[in-house]
Amino acid sequence: MMEVVSFSISLLLITMVSSNPLKKALAPKLPEESMNVIEIIKYYGYPSETHHVKTEDGYILTLHRIPHGLFKSSNGQAVFLQHGILDSSATYLMNPPHQSLGFILADAGYDVWLGNSRGNTYSSEHIKFTTKDKEFWDFSFDEMAKYDLPASIDYVLETSNKSDLYYVGHSQGTSIGFIAFGENKELAKKIRTFVALAPVATVGHIKGAIKAVSIFAPELEMFINLFGIYDFLPSTPFVHYLGEYVCGLWKVNEEVCSSLAFLIAGYDTTNLNETRIPVYMTHLPAGTSSKDMIHFAQMVKSGKFQKFDYGKSENIKRYNQEYAPSYNVSKVEVPVALYTGSNDWLADPTDVNTNLKPFLPNVILHKNIDAWNHLDFVWGINAKNMIYLDIIEVMNKMKKM
Repeated sequence: MMEVVSFSISLLLITMVSSNPLKKALAPKLPEESMNVIEIIKYYGYPSETHHVKTEDGYILTLHRIPHGLFKSSNGQAVFLQHGILDSSATYLMNPPHQSLGFILADAGYDVWLGNSRGNTYSSEHIKFTTKDKEFWDFSFDEMAKYDLPASIDYVLETSNKSDLYYVGHSQGTSIGFIAFGENKELAKKIRTFVALAPVATVGHIKGAIKAVSIFAPELEMFINLFGIYDFLPSTPFVHYLGEYVCGLWKVNEEVCSSLAFLIAGYDTTNLNETRIPVYMTHLPAGTSSKDMIHFAQMVKSGKFQKFDYGKSENIKRYNQEYAPSYNVSKVEVPVALYTGSNDWLADPTDVNTNLKPFLPNVILHKNIDAWNHLDFVWGINAKNMIYLDIIEVMNKMKKM
């Protein structure tokens, strides 16, 4: 009930603000608020490319590429950056170049590829279905790991004429990495190093909105099926309106927008440049399926890192057992560098230290930042000095091995 009241209050505040005469007092609009990923890359003078990949099950994914930096040619090494839940490739480019991992890696000489999971702003096409079809949204991160990641990585390697690459994942980007590199041994051979930012496997100890939703996971699934709401928080003109006209007001209204943006990931702006919040809000949420969100809610209740639970009878048909099978992270033999935060709502330290790290057979590094939350890894103003330069050092060492 408290979550419903809180959300209602937030909507009321937004309505009041959007109709307030103080709209004239808007802060200057940041250029990136109205740009897509390619436009952001070009805005800062970097080379850019757009590529399209077809998955085995018919989804058309968009990859964005920065082949080299401003003043340095590529060192010949490819790095693939995969975003988290409700996010897109834009997340690695949200801040100015000296603070954004995508640009920093390009300037360090890497051939940077940015992935987009099925169902988000940039990957909303299918060879047979449209986003208006129920069938289009019949996926969770199970399918992202099984189809999206292999298709994207194979495409990158073929296009760049490489035999392996570095993989950087954030949040759900780590989840699908743990699944894909454990289940698909041929794919795992193509990963030189797996950099896991805010790693998510089991989520039994998470906080925030998904924790609250998990209590009503079965009822939520029934509601979604009854009313046909198969896409979850897609990028819409209304969301862009919030970013441009609400978040651009005075600090109190930035905090309102922060509370909405951080509802899932955790509320804390101490490590963010708050003037960039309108940029974050115009690119987030980027959309996913309701089934993807339900999958996380199921795992909160079970405390296990497992496949989607369809119920006893359907599980028997799909998995030949009554319960959804668990994923085994001990099968991930790829070298893994873990970067965690003690204030992370989604990649909770208990889950990481108890149910993930001890079972990974090849952890080459674990760096924890006490005060960091879930989004500091991609948007933090001091992320370059805290972890990005460290990531480059790790990747350079692995290149020589």
